[in-house]
Amino acid sequence: MALRNPAFDNPAFQDPKAVKTYPGGQNAATLGGQTQFTTAQRAGTDAAATAKLEGMYAAPPAGAIETDRMSVEDTVWKTVGLFAILLATAAIGWLWTMAPVTPQNPSPNILPWIVGMLGGFVLAMVVIFSSRKKVRPALIFGYAAFEGLFVGGISAFFEFLYPGIVVQATLATLTVVGVTLALFASGKVRASKRATKVFMIAMIGYLVFSLVNLGLMIFNVPIAGGAFGLYSQPSFLFGIPWGVIIGVFVVIMAAYSLVLDFDQIQQGVRNGAPRQYAWLGAFGIMVTVVWLYVEILRILAILRGSN
Repeated sequence: MALRNPAFDNPAFQDPKAVKTYPGGQNAATLGGQTQFTTAQRAGTDAAATAKLEGMYAAPPAGAIETDRMSVEDTVWKTVGLFAILLATAAIGWLWTMAPVTPQNPSPNILPWIVGMLGGFVLAMVVIFSSRKKVRPALIFGYAAFEGLFVGGISAFFEFLYPGIVVQATLATLTVVGVTLALFASGKVRASKRATKVFMIAMIGYLVFSLVNLGLMIFNVPIAGGAFGLYSQPSFLFGIPWGVIIGVFVVIMAAYSLVLDFDQIQQGVRNGAPRQYAWLGAFGIMVTVVWLYVEILRILAILRGSN
């Protein structure tokens, strides 16, 4: 009997007359039936697995609700919701500010401005320090409402003094936010450790300057005369007012602060942070955008006043 390759020690490679179990032999019907059944069973299993995979690929991706994790999309929607609250209360603040204005009494009411500023500041501090233990969306809603009163009140006041300034400030703010977001999304602008250190030093310097300026204005020091204190000082460089020069640097800081906000939101998503932290991301963006808007509003007011 000739030796054969063990690799071919299979009925399929043998003479059907010599192998009873080979298809076509005495047990062909039984073997064939079992083989067909097994093949059909495997085919059915493979088809079910393929259909399941196709269904998984066709199904929409799991969102923040399904995963209970923070996502960029969920943060965007929460940001939109907070700004909707801000715009609603801003309309109230605007109407409240302009309510007493008549030809006989051309003086806007600054109470909404003050109430919104103080209420927003207090709630912002509460949100910042309490969120380390628990995120409370209700406090963030309240912050958005008070910020709306502040933004509406201050906008109405400046619009009363300089007609058209609110539209200019709004368009400028949207432009800065849009350009910053586009550059960040394209990867051309990113937060770095060195830039962040410079930003923090500049922020501390700006806060000190703002407190000094406020103190000088409260005590009516002559050097801080004018509607904006030290910002109202005469021209410094090429006829550009001091306040505008400082304001431009502050706008750059606010834009970089937006970059930090976007970067931290991405980091939270990568870390798989709980979904509730999307509220903090939306809160941070609102703080920065309101700061940016107010600074641009002041720059335009200084330019309009100097003219």
